Amino acid sequence: MTTLETWELLSYVVTVVGLPLAIAVFIFEQRKERDSEEEEVYQLLSDNYQEFLKITLEHPDLRLFASEETSTLSEEQRERMFIIFSMLISLFERAYLLLYEDDMKEKQLRRWRSWEDYMGEWCNRADFRSSLPALLRGEDPEFADYINHLAASEQDA
Repeated sequence: MTTLETWELLSYVVTVVGLPLAIAVFIFEQRKERDSEEEEVYQLLSDNYQEFLKITLEHPDLRLFASEETSTLSEEQRERMFIIFSMLISLFERAYLLLYEDDMKEKQLRRWRSWEDYMGEWCNRADFRSSLPALLRGEDPEFADYINHLAASEQDA
């Protein structure tokens, strides 16, 4: 076999084996990078929720973790509660926009379900549910529909 034939054979091998292998490695790396980015987004949102919980702990007089409505709040307390609920809605909307998709893979669905659980817990609270119409003004319509549906199902439960 001559040198020219050897080079030609090697070029065929690269074309037939090497190129598909390079494409497969590229796709694998892209998928791995996308998973890593999704995990980072989830972690940042989780950190933000933990910070939010610290804020709620700084206001025990609001009874933010009681499931029944707190009727004996002053005007100032109601305003603080509304601000805290506004922060929470903003965080929930961000989670919805960044994590929710109609067709989620198993890993994405597990991440989303943890946020859905948080939303359900808050929607179970009467004060939060009754504030939803005011809180959702100007928010993403799909998110508003989603959380209103969740609140209705929590109220029925």
